[in-house]
Amino acid sequence: MIKNIILGIKAYFGAFSLISKLKLWKYFAIPMLISFITAIAVFASAYGLSDNVGTFISKIWIWDWGKDAFTTISTVIGGLVIIVIGLILFKHIIMALSAPFMSPVSEKIEAHLTGKSQHNHRNTTFLQQLWRGIRINGRNLLMELVLTIPILLLKFIPVVNIFSTILLFLVQAYYAGFGNMDYTLERHFKYKESTLFVKKHRGLAIGNGIMFILFLLVPVIGVILVLPLSVTAATTKTVEALQLKNNLQNA
Repeated sequence: MIKNIILGIKAYFGAFSLISKLKLWKYFAIPMLISFITAIAVFASAYGLSDNVGTFISKIWIWDWGKDAFTTISTVIGGLVIIVIGLILFKHIIMALSAPFMSPVSEKIEAHLTGKSQHNHRNTTFLQQLWRGIRINGRNLLMELVLTIPILLLKFIPVVNIFSTILLFLVQAYYAGFGNMDYTLERHFKYKESTLFVKKHRGLAIGNGIMFILFLLVPVIGVILVLPLSVTAATTKTVEALQLKNNLQNA
């Protein structure tokens, strides 16, 4: 799996040039706008709520001794909780709403990589692509929250909280990569088949998602460029995985 994680990360290094070569930047205009507006809405709300969450958590400590220390820790953890949930909501919202725009881009990249302008893929409409995006990302959002909440609780345990941070990052990365890979998979597989395919290639999803999350840490420009680069990188590796799967089946 580590090999696939590295491959998923390395795919980003050729993404910018591939987008320029195929003249795809114009197709990313609306998704980039969606990403920018969603980022402002989600993170502005997160900033306003962080103190409230910290205060709520601090009420758990009913004793007077150590109250100030626990309140300080609660404020930090409250801010972390809001940031994590904000990231989760942000990525699933933009990936769901951008699905009808990203799928055609993914198709153009696949045609370039395979050399086949004609295909026998599943043909889907704008609304079907949007519904697929909402369904996949809604499912992933629920799964991610179920996994994230217990991990956040580990933050209260010294030493263990270091490993929980790494685990939390990998969970975030996996579901980000999942969404990016599905823009290609929706042409080839139905919902359940896509889920199984990503599970089998979770290394590629994690590698793609690691870079996705890191891009979000870059102010403004990262939020704008994250979708074009992550979708392009995911498409190249997903197409390779699909070709390998077909070659093995036909061997």
